[in-house]
Amino acid sequence: METKPMYLIKGGKRLDGRKLEEWRDIEIKTGVIPNADGSCQVNFGKTKVIASVYGPRELHPKHMVMSDKALVRARYDMLSFSVEDRKRPGPGRREIEISKVTAEALRDVVLVEKFPRAVIDVFVTVIQADASTRITGLNAASVALADAGIPMKGLVTGVTFGKIYDEKGKGYMAVDVYKPEDQWGNADVAYARSIATNEVVLLQMDGDVTKEEFFQGKEMADKAIEYTYQQQLKALKAKYEGD
Repeated sequence: METKPMYLIKGGKRLDGRKLEEWRDIEIKTGVIPNADGSCQVNFGKTKVIASVYGPRELHPKHMVMSDKALVRARYDMLSFSVEDRKRPGPGRREIEISKVTAEALRDVVLVEKFPRAVIDVFVTVIQADASTRITGLNAASVALADAGIPMKGLVTGVTFGKIYDEKGKGYMAVDVYKPEDQWGNADVAYARSIATNEVVLLQMDGDVTKEEFFQGKEMADKAIEYTYQQQLKALKAKYEGD
């Protein structure tokens, strides 16, 4: 059994060697599922997520059809081997909740009115988890939609931030939390927005921070989002430039 550390910052750096404002290595690749209409894999450090998109296509059951727009559905799933303690197969309460907020975030940017009576299905699969899985999945889903040619107002880009403590018990805000910080930190925030429209499409907080701490963390997160957004664009361009 893991023992809870007394601190998550030592000598001004986090336990994985990062500075407070530093995010993990980001890797993004499109077209990873050939049979999907669009797909993407995003790695945030050791967190690895694949998103695949199918549609627009005919919606079943028919009673869910909307005559003026498409339905965007999302399913988030963590594979049993994605975590150290194997999880039971099938969606639990957490998976259902994340599926719901993922779909809502994507509906804010997809031009659903262009595909009346249709459905766009997004599947988000976590193949390795080291925290920030919902945000990593949302970043992957956004790129997968673009890869599928789905018209959008803009890409959705997100990152997490949270409050962690040093060896003296002083709290600091940090961007892109990983597993120990997610488990033992004082708070974590899932934050995503569309840079093209400047709309916040996801904001969820677990824990307690002051107003000043929140906006300090958000400022760090916005810098990470700008960088991640550029990596999303780079991955999409690479597919069509043949890199």
